[in-house]
Amino acid sequence: MKFKKLIRNFCGHFSTITRHKIVVMKHCFKIGLYKQGLLHDLSKYSPTEFIPGVKYFQGNKSPNNQQRLVEGCSEAWLHHKGRNKHHFEYWMDYPLNSREVHKLIGIEMPIRYVAEMFCDRVAASKIYSKDAYTDRSPLEYYEQGPAKGIMNERTAALLHHLLIMLAEKGEEKTFHYIRTKLLKKGRRHHLKKKRIQNSPKHS
Repeated sequence: MKFKKLIRNFCGHFSTITRHKIVVMKHCFKIGLYKQGLLHDLSKYSPTEFIPGVKYFQGNKSPNNQQRLVEGCSEAWLHHKGRNKHHFEYWMDYPLNSREVHKLIGIEMPIRYVAEMFCDRVAASKIYSKDAYTDRSPLEYYEQGPAKGIMNERTAALLHHLLIMLAEKGEEKTFHYIRTKLLKKGRRHHLKKKRIQNSPKHS
């Protein structure tokens, strides 16, 4: 790679992932996920992810797809999805049913990570779509992609519900719903499970 292109790709990739991180962080703060907002996508700055990101920088889409085209797979993505719980691919596992052990299944994601995934998808649409972005953009991208047929059904249904709400009611009302209703429901469910596990019957 020529020096000028290297510098251009380096600056472009660093700017893209940093702007994306800042947008996600702002969204996460709006729904009360402060720690997740601060820690979001830090692995992108590691050499395993950052170097391929510079090498295959596109500007209008993820460099991971370009790495797949050239190398057959994206090591940057494999590294990333294994360290970031807001990606549904992190929650893929083998089923206990021995008849289906040859295939992976989607595990239902904790609500707080579904909320972060929602923020991530909205931010990515904003960064890559730029001035063409509308509140329908994340929904349209999701419906055109393969994710809904791979992730856990309940997780997919919840994400789809949030994306439809965004498209129809806008950011302010959707963020308010996530913060005041969805995440509180998730916390109550977590505490209920914890009480059951700590009860004498389960000890």
